[in-house]
Amino acid sequence: MTDNSGIFLLLGSNLGDRLHTLAMAREMISEKVGKISIQSAVYETAPWGVTDQPAFLNQVIVVESGQEPEEILRNILDIEHELGRVRYERWGARVIDIDLLYYNDLILDSARLTVPHPRLQDRRFTLIPLTEIAPDFINPLLHKTSFQLLSECSDEGIVTRIS
Repeated sequence: MTDNSGIFLLLGSNLGDRLHTLAMAREMISEKVGKISIQSAVYETAPWGVTDQPAFLNQVIVVESGQEPEEILRNILDIEHELGRVRYERWGARVIDIDLLYYNDLILDSARLTVPHPRLQDRRFTLIPLTEIAPDFINPLLHKTSFQLLSECSDEGIVTRIS
């Protein structure tokens, strides 16, 4: 992917059958948001923020959708809820987490949604799968490619490709 188009989502799970949960999330995203056109490998990653919890599985996907960013947010929150997500601790353990990383080259900062995701450049668990599928995608706010952001990232969390 060399142009700056695409709706990028990060999927994460660290409770229950993590691989199955990611598969269910992808299926529900296909039904409620749009067609998945690209997906990274799945990576096992160290927890970030709150570290006393199980390891995560993470994956980045690109979705083709005519939905606006706020509608995508509503739909991914619904999917999280349907898969059993309970929000009780920031950066805590969760059955599923779905983050909107990019919406093409849109820059948005509203009360409910910030795009690009405000911490993606700080997290290897995001940047490694993102760089796998879109190394040349330019962050519209930071004006750097995924590859550059990964090269500059100071996060030392362990990220291991599993599939």
